[in-house]
Amino acid sequence: MNEIVGTHDILLVTLDTLRYDVAAELAAAGRIPHLARHLPGGRWEERHAPGSFTYASHQAIFAGFLPTPARPGPHPRLFAARFGGSETTVPRTWVFDAPDLVTGLADAGYHTVCLGGVGFFNQRAALGSVLPSLFAMAHWEPGFGVTSPTSFEAQVAKAEEIVARLPHERTLFLFVNVSALHQPNWHHLPGADAAHGDTRESHAAALEYVDRHMGRLLAAASSRRPCFAIVCSDHGTTYGEDGYTGHRLSHPAVWTVPYAHFVIDAGNTPDTGDTTDPGAAT
Repeated sequence: MNEIVGTHDILLVTLDTLRYDVAAELAAAGRIPHLARHLPGGRWEERHAPGSFTYASHQAIFAGFLPTPARPGPHPRLFAARFGGSETTVPRTWVFDAPDLVTGLADAGYHTVCLGGVGFFNQRAALGSVLPSLFAMAHWEPGFGVTSPTSFEAQVAKAEEIVARLPHERTLFLFVNVSALHQPNWHHLPGADAAHGDTRESHAAALEYVDRHMGRLLAAASSRRPCFAIVCSDHGTTYGEDGYTGHRLSHPAVWTVPYAHFVIDAGNTPDTGDTTDPGAAT
């Protein structure tokens, strides 16, 4: 990461509430082609979330604790705040002298931008302002939120606008919290209605919706220079498994999340962009 920071734009996308099993099934079935084209080996990596709901998980992510590989460790981290005795900080880790990654990247010259999705990013109350306040620029509007059936395409359009206005010499850290997977998501499944509510099937349909517009976001993020992208879930959710519904609880469907990181070459387009092997870079 010491070779990435300063030479690449950085994109962090959290697909809020996305379950690992649903994400893996859709990738294997060819139902999310735009995302799968960039996933190393065409597959998501199975990881454990650092929190069971949005606020807790993002506080950890912004401190440098991305979802942890679901296998015995230790697992070296990409980013880490300088902290004595850290066993997951290694020479290839990019270490910052700040309490959070956003501030660390700002200190390294990055313009930091947040495109909020769920309520913890809506800036309408004190709690919804904590995470966005880390960034130099934070955007949220009702069209980005959980009740909008066109939330992600609205976020992508704003990202394209921001990238187009940013001076070329300025590096960018763009964070996008995607709300489409979060309940309510029934409106993404043809034939579903509010009376029947959200299901695992509507959750999958929401991911297919996101995939249809993901190419535009990745193209915008890599339009000025190579882009290092992290795409992951912050936590999963339950749809009746073992009697549970929702999240902020301890269940494998909540704690197990999909994760991927990859480098996108500069000038990537939604249809023909190339993805490099991130192994050598990280």
